[in-house]
Amino acid sequence: MTDFQDVVRRRRMVRAFTADPVPDEVVERLVDNARRGPSAGFTQGVDLLVLNGPEETARYWDVSLPAADRPDFPWPGLLRAPLLIVPWTSPRAYRDRYALPDKASAPPDWVVPYWHVDAAFAALLALLTAVDAGLGALFFRVFRPEAVRSAFGVPGHVEPVGAVAVGYPAPDRPSSSLGRGRRPAADVVHRGRW
Repeated sequence: MTDFQDVVRRRRMVRAFTADPVPDEVVERLVDNARRGPSAGFTQGVDLLVLNGPEETARYWDVSLPAADRPDFPWPGLLRAPLLIVPWTSPRAYRDRYALPDKASAPPDWVVPYWHVDAAFAALLALLTAVDAGLGALFFRVFRPEAVRSAFGVPGHVEPVGAVAVGYPAPDRPSSSLGRGRRPAADVVHRGRW
C-alpha cells in the first residue's frame, strides 16, 4: 500500500488498458472499499454491478457501445479494461429512508440528490483503491443504460451514475482536456469568505 497523499496525487483518468486480469484479491478490495462509502442516513442505496473478465466486459461493450459505433470512439483502449464496476443507485431507497420517523422531522428538499452523491463516493473510492493497488482507472458515463439494464437483469428502480473501468494502464495519448490545466488553489479555495 502507498501513502494516501501519494494516491490522491497520482490519481488520474486512464483511458487505455492492457487485457491483463486484475487479481481476485484486488477486485474484492475494490468492491469492498466502494461499498464502504458514506451513505446519507445510512440508506445504503447503492448497488455495484461488477463485470470481471473478458466475457463479462465484452458483453457490456456489446450492448453499451455496439461494434458499429466503435470506429468513431476516441478511446478504443478503454474496451480492453478487464474490470468494470457500475454503481447503480435507488432514489426510492433514499425517499423511503427519509420518510422514517428518525429522519421525517426534517425531510430534505433533494436539491442535491443524496443517491447521486453516495454513488459518486462509491466510484471515487474504487478509483482511489485502484491507484493504491498500482492500477489505472477511469470513471465514465454509461452508454445506453437501458440496454445495459436489460442485458444484466438490473431492476427498474435503480439508475446508473457512471461506470469505473479498472486495469493495468497501457500507453495512450493524454486527454485534450488536460491542456486546460488545474485551477490554482487561490482561485478555488475561499477561506472565511468568497
